[in-house]
Amino acid sequence: MPKKIVIIGNGIAGITCARHLRKQCGDEIIVISSETEHFYSRTALMYIFMGHMRYEDTKPYEDWFWSKNKIQLIKDKVTAIDTGARQLKLSGKEIQYDKLIIATGSKSNFPPFKGIDLKGVQGLYGVQDLEMMQLNTKSISRGVIVGGGLIGIEMAEMLLSKNIEVSFLVRENLFWNTVLPKEEAAIISNHIKEHHVDLRLETELAEIKGDSSGKVKSVITNSGEEIPCEFVGITVGVSPNIDFLQGSGIDTDKGVLVNEYFETNQVDVYAIGDCAQYKNPLAGRKNIEQVWYTGRMHGETLAQTLAGKKTAYNPGPWFNSAKFFDVEYQTYGKVDAEPSEEESSFYWEHEKGKICFRIVFKKTDQTIVGCNTLGMRINHKILDRWIQEKKPIDEVMLNLPQINFDPEFFDKHENVILAAYNQQTGKQLEFKRKKRLSLFTW
Repeated sequence: MPKKIVIIGNGIAGITCARHLRKQCGDEIIVISSETEHFYSRTALMYIFMGHMRYEDTKPYEDWFWSKNKIQLIKDKVTAIDTGARQLKLSGKEIQYDKLIIATGSKSNFPPFKGIDLKGVQGLYGVQDLEMMQLNTKSISRGVIVGGGLIGIEMAEMLLSKNIEVSFLVRENLFWNTVLPKEEAAIISNHIKEHHVDLRLETELAEIKGDSSGKVKSVITNSGEEIPCEFVGITVGVSPNIDFLQGSGIDTDKGVLVNEYFETNQVDVYAIGDCAQYKNPLAGRKNIEQVWYTGRMHGETLAQTLAGKKTAYNPGPWFNSAKFFDVEYQTYGKVDAEPSEEESSFYWEHEKGKICFRIVFKKTDQTIVGCNTLGMRINHKILDRWIQEKKPIDEVMLNLPQINFDPEFFDKHENVILAAYNQQTGKQLEFKRKKRLSLFTW
């Protein structure tokens, strides 16, 4: 007999699960979201603001896709869950479920700064935030961004696209150096400044001041300096969006606690995506993973289980990518801001300071554990396999051309990278020369 599967949240995790379920079973599928009726690409919000895309351009599927595939969409807010009765309370009605998937994503963090409730102060996570930002930045001349993460750099680029001056308050001594090693963090910090951002390192927000109408007029830093502004972007991270679960009996910590099958402590209740927190995280992985590709993998994995093939989450080595203005960043495996005592790394940086390559390896057996790149693309599939196969660093260095994923006419850097590696290690490694085929047959 078909079951009623209800998914709360229409982000990448929830929608991927719905799509893969529909491919494998005839169960009734309902997706509930209070943000938007249709799934859209959250990473494209900045391009809507900058005028490069329209909202309708960010929807991967046409509006008719959902009814054709018998996936019912409900735009409403879930206010409470009764797991005993298997019932959801919405703003206007109640819905029964046989199986429930919580995929409610994240929400912006708002520390209790003085003045945090003034008009013109906001975060950036969803469509409503985008609409608010469009209103809050209309006809202004200066904004201040607080926090040194990826959302902060996106917001800086958005403001600059509207010719709005930007001051960027980062409490660390380099941008994102809690994630990036100091060399990479220095490249990005310099790059931010080159884009005419007033980057204030080792600077914290002390207070937001408003005018007589309740709008932002300035911020006060921890040094006592006052910076005039009409907009303040709060980008000090996100946290799982789970406040509505209070009293539901579903175990939570920072997120919804799940096992390797995304099962919660309640029967037939699961959690995936940004809001899920693993009770026992896999080696080398965090207990909460808040990136696009992990949400997609969560949805695919849980769909297998719900369709009758119980499948544990096994994502392989960590991966993430981002863009700092026009510099692309990729990271694979384990690359910490500060290496452990058991690790060493080789680092190469282009003389122009826009491109770098780092590979981390174990001191004992020289096997690689992770890699960072800025300004160059490498083949995810190959490097992922090399990390899982524990390839020694010398073998990886000798095969660098295999992982180059830059377009055809981009400069290639493998020769200078290998030369730098030889110089640092005292080795004399050389790439194997390819045999040239004769153009003529005699």
